[in-house]
Amino acid sequence: MALIVDDIILAPIKFPVWICKKLSESAEKEMTDDSSIHEDLLELQMRYELGELSDEEYDRQETRLMEKLEEIRKYKEED
Repeated sequence: MALIVDDIILAPIKFPVWICKKLSESAEKEMTDDSSIHEDLLELQMRYELGELSDEEYDRQETRLMEKLEEIRKYKEED
């Protein structure tokens, strides 16, 4: 019985903490999801092969995406 009362009394404190934790977990998952970057690289390659991008633009965008992948890899290694 005391446990239920404690849960009711502490609910206004526990709920915001729980929400913040879930938001943090969601943000971290999105930040470390490299699948979208791999998709972007594939799309970039296709656009380049179709002649939609110049060599310089392709290199610039590819470098940016590869830097993002490297940042994610380093972040994952720190954990």
